[in-house]
Amino acid sequence: MKKILVCEDEAAIRDFVVINLRRAGYEVVEADSGEMALEKYEEHSGDFDVAILDIMMPGIDGLQVCKELRNKNSGIGIIMLSARTQEMDKVTGLMLGADDYITKPFSPSELTARVDSLYRRVSLSEQRNENNFKEELKSGIFTLNLRNRALMKNSKMIELTQVEFQIMEYFFSNPGVALDRTDILNHVWGEAYVGEEKIVDVNIRRLRMKVEDEPSNPKYIVTVWGLGYKWDTN
Repeated sequence: MKKILVCEDEAAIRDFVVINLRRAGYEVVEADSGEMALEKYEEHSGDFDVAILDIMMPGIDGLQVCKELRNKNSGIGIIMLSARTQEMDKVTGLMLGADDYITKPFSPSELTARVDSLYRRVSLSEQRNENNFKEELKSGIFTLNLRNRALMKNSKMIELTQVEFQIMEYFFSNPGVALDRTDILNHVWGEAYVGEEKIVDVNIRRLRMKVEDEPSNPKYIVTVWGLGYKWDTN
């Protein structure tokens, strides 16, 4: 069963999310606070494919829950809900390890499309683990393990989120090629994605913090002005 943790303090919105996800075939565990979300996560031994977290909540907010869940589980898919349109909310959530965000109000179709897309990425990763998938991609001093989604830099492991892994896999498969932001968006989030293109830039920023010697002066994930990015290990 596809299992989702939904954390939203507003009952009407939580009910809306839960009803539509259950209709879409997901098993849903509800939480009305950040504290309860962390408790539910432990009660279920972390057995969740995706977590949907409201950013603005009293007590432990969604950003803190996101940070703690990501520290506990690099493989879980995380979507942030925000009632506000400020860039800082979205960027902060993504930098803390979220895979996507949805701005309220949203339609049932947008909700299920985003969750379905993220679940497919999580499921693919799990299938690789179950099948003992051992293929590796090498690029310069880096090795990308396709089974455990781990990136090695000079034999030092760098854990990746679902989104980060897919971006790196795309880079490794196209070394030295200038990749358009739209191409990256379509490849990782899917052509049906209805979010904003800047989500690519935020994830690139997060990846640079993990792989670059000097994130402010990147030499591996290089900006191609007016287009996008390219992976360069030469």
